[in-house]
Amino acid sequence: MTRLTRLYHNWQYPCGWRSGTFILCLLALFLAACNRVNSETVVVTRVVVIEGQESVVTQLVRQTPIPTPDVVSGNSEEPVVLDLSILGDVPNFDPQTTTEDAGIDFVENLFVGLTNYNHVDNIVEPELAQSWDVSADGRTWIFHLRDDVFWVRPAETVGDGVRQADPVRPVVADDMVYAIQRACRRDTDAPDAFILFLIEGCEPVYSMNDPTAADLGAIGVRALDDTTFQVTLTKASSYFLTMTSLWLFHPVPPELIEAYGDAWLAAEPLLTSGPFMPVSTLKPGVQTVLYRNPAWPLPRRGNVGVVNILYFDAAMSAYQLWQAKSLDISPLPVSEREMILSQLPQKIQFETEQTVFYLGFNFDSGVFREPSVRRAFSAAIDRERLVAELYQGAALGMRHLSPPGIIAGLPIDRIGVGYSPDDARQWLAESGFRSCRLMPPITYMVTGSDLSLRQAELIRDMWVEELGCAQEQIVIEQVQFGTLLANTRRDAGAARPDIWELAWASYYPDAQNWLGDVLHCTDGGNRPNRPCSEVDGLIRQAATTMDFQERVMLYRQIEDMFFGGEGSMPLVPLYVRGDELLVQSWLEFTPALFGGEQYDSYLIQADLKELERSR
Repeated sequence: MTRLTRLYHNWQYPCGWRSGTFILCLLALFLAACNRVNSETVVVTRVVVIEGQESVVTQLVRQTPIPTPDVVSGNSEEPVVLDLSILGDVPNFDPQTTTEDAGIDFVENLFVGLTNYNHVDNIVEPELAQSWDVSADGRTWIFHLRDDVFWVRPAETVGDGVRQADPVRPVVADDMVYAIQRACRRDTDAPDAFILFLIEGCEPVYSMNDPTAADLGAIGVRALDDTTFQVTLTKASSYFLTMTSLWLFHPVPPELIEAYGDAWLAAEPLLTSGPFMPVSTLKPGVQTVLYRNPAWPLPRRGNVGVVNILYFDAAMSAYQLWQAKSLDISPLPVSEREMILSQLPQKIQFETEQTVFYLGFNFDSGVFREPSVRRAFSAAIDRERLVAELYQGAALGMRHLSPPGIIAGLPIDRIGVGYSPDDARQWLAESGFRSCRLMPPITYMVTGSDLSLRQAELIRDMWVEELGCAQEQIVIEQVQFGTLLANTRRDAGAARPDIWELAWASYYPDAQNWLGDVLHCTDGGNRPNRPCSEVDGLIRQAATTMDFQERVMLYRQIEDMFFGGEGSMPLVPLYVRGDELLVQSWLEFTPALFGGEQYDSYLIQADLKELERSR
C-alpha cells in the first residue's frame, strides 16, 4: 500500500479503532495441557455482556500457549508488568517489510536500531551506533558500533527462576550491510525502500529483477570491520541521521533469513537483539509475552520487566478490560467518549499522528495568484470549529505545516496566522480583487467521500461568512482520489482546480520531509507550482547543514516565510489527526508520535497498580 493510498484509507475511515457491538471480558484461560508448549487448543471462557445481560461463553481457540516468565531481572523480585492490547493478530514485524503500527512497535522492542529516536527530546541518539563521523562533503557517514549488543535467544528458567538470555553472537557491521542490501532488493518488497535511494547504488539495484552479489556490493554500505559501518550517500544530507532511526535501519540476522526465507520470523528459536525478548516464537493467538533482555547493555529509562499483549477484534473488548484495570492502555471507543469525557477526562491521553490535512492552492489559477488572497482564504478558516464538527475534537488545528514529534519541528501554535477573520478581510481588501464577490468562480476539488464533502461545505460556509463570498461562487467538485492526484499535478493544465484537499504523512520524522519534500520548488512535490524564491535556498541550506541548532532556526524561518503574517501561503494547513487513548493513573510514558513505542521507557508505579487492582 503506497503512502498516498494509506492517506486515502485514513481519510475514508477516520476512526482509528473499530468499535464493537458487544463487551467481552476475558475471565480465564484454561489450558488443555498448560505445561505443554506444543498444545494447540485453548479453552477460553468469557463473560459476554449484550444489552446489559451477562452470558458465559466457552470457545476453543487454536493457540500455542506462551508461559509468562516469573522473573526477568537478575534477582527474585516480581517483575513490573505492562499490560497492553492489539486490535487484530500478531503483526508482521520484519524490520524491512512491515507497515503496521503494531509491527513497528515489535521491531522497536525486539531489534536494536542503528540509532534511537528520543521521543522526549525529539532528537536522534546513539543505540547500536555509539558515535558517528561525517565527511567534509556530507556524503560519507561512518558509524562506530557497540561490541556488546548480542543476538540472543531465550534460555530456560534456571536457578531461582530467573529468565536468562543465551547470547549467540554480537550484532556486527555486516548485519547492517545485509539489512540495507536486503531493503534495496525489489524482491524483498520493502514498502518504503525509496527512502534508501539516498544511499549510493540502492536505486539502481531496486530497478533490477535479479541483482548479483556484485550489484549488491555496489550499494554504498560497507563493513570496515565488525564495529565500523560506512554509508555513502548520493548527496550531502543532514536529515540522513534522522532516517537511521527508522525500522528499516534495524539489523536482521542473516543466518535465519538465509535458512528460512520469508518465514524467518517463525524460526525457533527466534534471534532478537533489542531490549525485550519473546517468550517463544510469536504465533497467532490471544496473547504474546515479551520480557526484558538481561543482555541488553544500554540504560533503560523505564522499569518494565514483562510486556503482556492481548489480541482483540474490537476496541470495546479492550476497553472493558481497561475498565476492570486489567489493561494499562486502551483505545477509547467512540460510543464511550462522551461518558469518559464527563467522568474521567484525566484518563484520556491525546496522541497526534503525523498526517497533516491541508488545502493546496493553484498558483497558476486566476484566483489565487496573489499571496494576500491566499492568506485571506486561509485566515478565514476556523480550524477549531472544523475539528469539533468533523472529529469531535480528535484532531488539532494547524497553523504551519510540520507536525509535532519531528526533528527540528515547532510547537503546534508557535508560528503561523491560523484563524484570524479580521486579518482575512483586510488582506482580501488589499488584493487586486478587493471583494470576494468580484472574483471568478472557484473550483474546489475534493475526494468522493461523505467526510470530504462535509468538510468542503463547512469551509465554503466560512468563506461566505468571513469573506462575503457568494455560496454559488465556490464550486465543490467531487472526484475519485486518483483523479484528484492526476488533476493537481503541475502539468495537468486546464484540469487543475483552483484549490483542493490533500494530506501528507511523514516518511521520516524530520522537518525536511515536510518543508523540503512537499514545498521546495524543484526538489519537492510542489503541487501548487509555486515559483522558486529565497526560501528554497534556505530549505537546501537546512538539508545540508550538520549543526542541529542551525537547522532548527532555519526551519523556523522557513515556516514563517510560508505561513506567517507576510508569508506566501502555498497551502492551507488545516489539522493533524490523532488518537485518544485511555491510560491508567499508574503509568507514565511519552508516546511515539512516529515509529515504535519504546516499552523500556515506560514507568509503572507497581505498588499503585497492585493497590488499584485489589480494590
